[in-house]
Amino acid sequence: MLVLSDSDVAGLLTMGEAIEAVEGAFAQLRRGKVVMPTRSTIMLPEYNGSISLMPSYLEESKAQATKIISIYPDNPKKGLPTTAAWIIVNDPETGQIMAFMDGTYLTGVRTGAVSGVAAKYLAPKDAKVAAVFGAGVQARNQAWAAATVRKLDEIRVYDPIKPAVNRFAEDMEKRLGIPIVKSVSGEEACRGADIVLTATTSKIPVVKRAWLGDRVHVSAIGAFYPDWRELETDIIRDAKVVIDEWEAIRLESGDILIPIKEGAIDESHIYAELGQLVTGEKQGRTPSDGITVFKSVGIAIQDSSVANLVLKKLKGN
Repeated sequence: MLVLSDSDVAGLLTMGEAIEAVEGAFAQLRRGKVVMPTRSTIMLPEYNGSISLMPSYLEESKAQATKIISIYPDNPKKGLPTTAAWIIVNDPETGQIMAFMDGTYLTGVRTGAVSGVAAKYLAPKDAKVAAVFGAGVQARNQAWAAATVRKLDEIRVYDPIKPAVNRFAEDMEKRLGIPIVKSVSGEEACRGADIVLTATTSKIPVVKRAWLGDRVHVSAIGAFYPDWRELETDIIRDAKVVIDEWEAIRLESGDILIPIKEGAIDESHIYAELGQLVTGEKQGRTPSDGITVFKSVGIAIQDSSVANLVLKKLKGN
């Protein structure tokens, strides 16, 4: 059995390859070639945290993995990451454990990758400016993915924690070679941006409809409980909305569930699941589209597809 650390995984993954793997996984999901039980979550309100179990199997690529992930929003105050994860990869033919890997880095990359897939189909082709809400690990991967699928001239970052913004700017300028602008407010970050990326642990909207232009793509990945959201209802109401997967959204996405509860939209307002864009069943961005929104709570096929990619690269395949 292989045991892989975060640094082992980081040395084997590129965002472009992860985007390709995740895109293929969503195509398999749409074709009905996936086994993916509903995510099982234990809420621990005493510690403001949760621990989830996420198994999946991709029939076409023979990728099976189970992820255990913890999300503790208060951890940064303790010098710990908000999200930590571990992934067990089994041989689907025998059930034997092939690898045990630290999944924290992989989770960040695969979460960025799904937004990258969505931006590939929904962001304006000529997008030059991205705004990122949040300055943590997930925000870094959102920026990395956006810069992978679009030729960006500038990335703006906003987070109320100034040291985190400074670290983000320093790290991402080195990684991407793109100027990072430290915005003093969310509104300043959004005004004139072509792509808006939210990766926060906020329970209330961090982006207002009035801040968005007429031709912008928004990717929201930070709110993953039914009573949390990052986007105002008016954004969802006015947008062409694409989601990762309906079953997960109905259980966990306040960004969609709250506007439905308010009566601002119903389920028919959702344009497509991401797999429908990937397989060509539905179009992505069209010339007449204004605001597009991709909402993801994260699903297990992202982990199994990227974990499978790591093992293939390790073996030289």
